[in-house]
Amino acid sequence: MPRSPSFGIMTAPMQVGYDDILRVWREADAIPEIGHAWLFDHLMPIGGDPDGPAYEGWTLLSALAARTRRLRLGLLVTSNRFRPPAMLAKIATTVDIVSGGRLDFGIGAGSRPGHPLARREYEAHGLPFHDFEHSVESLAEACAIVRRLWTEPEPFDFAGVHHRLTGAFGNPKPVQRPHPPILIGGRSSATLRVVAEHADLWNIPGGDIADVTARSALLDRYCAAIGRDPASITRSIHLPVSYDEPGAARDAIGEALDAGFRHFVLSLPAPYPDGAARWLADELIKPSA
Repeated sequence: MPRSPSFGIMTAPMQVGYDDILRVWREADAIPEIGHAWLFDHLMPIGGDPDGPAYEGWTLLSALAARTRRLRLGLLVTSNRFRPPAMLAKIATTVDIVSGGRLDFGIGAGSRPGHPLARREYEAHGLPFHDFEHSVESLAEACAIVRRLWTEPEPFDFAGVHHRLTGAFGNPKPVQRPHPPILIGGRSSATLRVVAEHADLWNIPGGDIADVTARSALLDRYCAAIGRDPASITRSIHLPVSYDEPGAARDAIGEALDAGFRHFVLSLPAPYPDGAARWLADELIKPSA
C-alpha cells in the first residue's frame, strides 16, 4: 500500500473525440506528478446528449496503452455485467502486455438499476440486467476466475452459481506477477465484502466525506473478520474537478487524505482545454502532495 499519495486522471470516453483523449493522456504521460489514467466502462453516454458518441472502454484503453509509456492505466471500473469473466481476463491480459505491465484492473458489479441512462445500454446491446444480489455474487466469482486464469499453470474447471468453465486456461499470462493489481469499485456493504476478499485497491466516488469514511471503516471490519490486514487494501477515491473552481477539489483531496485515502482519481471535464493535464498537476496535485 503506497503511503505517499498518488494522483491520476479520468477522461470519460463520451461526448469527446479519440484525438482529444489521446492528447490529454500523452500530455499526462510526460508529467511525473500524474501517475495513472482511467477511462470508464459504458456503452452509451450517461451524461450530455444521450445519442452522442461513447467509446468501448477496453478497446480504447489498449489503443492508449500503445501510445503511452509511463502511466499506469485502467477502467474505473469495468462492468462485470458486460463480459464473461474468462473473456475479460483475456482482454485484460492483452492490455497488460500491450502496455508493458502497466494495467490496474478495475472492476465492479455494474450499473445501479436506478440510473436510467446507464440501464438503457443493456437493452440496447442485448445484455441481461440481473438484480443487485446476482450482480455482486457474480462479481465475487468473476474475481476468483480472473485471478486463477492469470496465475494457474494448468487448465482448471470452475463450477460456480453464476459461472461455469471447463478446461479454463490463460495463456499468455500478464506481464505483472503474480497478476495486475485488482481495484474494485463500489460502496454497498455487499460489494465491500467482495473487496475485502479480492481487492488490492478499493475505489469509491467522492462526495459525502462522512459516508466515505464510514464505508472505509466498514471495509476494515470486513477485512478483520476474514483475517486480512485492512492496510493491505489501498483506499482510492474518485473526485470531480472544475477548471473554474479548483479550490473545491483541493478541499476534497485534503479531507480524503485525512481519512486515510492515498490513491486519487481526478475527473477532468470535457472539452479538455490545451494543457489540461499540466493545469491539474499545478493547481491540484502539487499543492496536495
